[in-house]
Amino acid sequence: MISNTKRYIRESALEARVAAIVEPVAESLGYDLVRVRISNDNGCTLQIMCEDDNGHFAITDCEKLHHDLNPVLDLEDPIDREYHLEISSPGVDRPLVRARDFAAWAGHEAKVELAEMIEGRKRFRGDIVGADEDTFSIRLPDAPAGTDPVHVLPLALLADAKLLMTDKLLDAARKAQAENPDYDEADEDVETIIDETDGADADERTQEN
Repeated sequence: MISNTKRYIRESALEARVAAIVEPVAESLGYDLVRVRISNDNGCTLQIMCEDDNGHFAITDCEKLHHDLNPVLDLEDPIDREYHLEISSPGVDRPLVRARDFAAWAGHEAKVELAEMIEGRKRFRGDIVGADEDTFSIRLPDAPAGTDPVHVLPLALLADAKLLMTDKLLDAARKAQAENPDYDEADEDVETIIDETDGADADERTQEN
C-alpha cells in the first residue's frame, strides 16, 4: 500500500495559495484535493476538483464542500476580482496527481508532462505500469526496438498528468457507476457552479520550457 499522499502538480502561485486554503477544509470533510485551476473562462473561474477515499465525488459531496468552503474563501479573499466557483469531481479522463492515482489506474493510457527533461524528453504517453512511494512507471508504445519501453519517472518532477479517454477507461467508468448508483462519473459534468462576488487575476500558470 502506498503511504505517500502528497500532490504533485504544476500550479501558479495564486493556485497554490488557494489550494492551501481549500485543502484543510476538504480534508475535514473526508475529501482529498485533486486540483485547483484558475482560468479566464466566464471572466474568471476558480475550479476546485476533489474526491473521496474511493475516488468518487457526487453532487451531494460538491454541495457539502461548497457549504463549508464558501465562507472560508470569503474570509481569506485570495482572488481580488469577481469569479465563478466551480466544484467538481475529477471526471473520467482525470488528472493524476498522487502516487496512488498511478497505482489505481495501472493498465490505462495516460499523458504525462515533467517539469524537467529526463532521457531527452519531458512528455510521455503510454500505458501506466504502476507506482511506488517516489516513482511511477509508464510503457511507451513508440519505444525504439531493442530498448526498454517502460520508463520509471520521479514523482517529484511531475508537472501535469491525466488519463486519456479510451474505450477501456469508459468501460471502467460504467462499471464504477453500476457499482455506485449515486456516483455518476460517466458524466464529466458532475459539478456545482456558483457565482461569486469576490475574486483576482490568476497568476500566469508556469509556462512550458
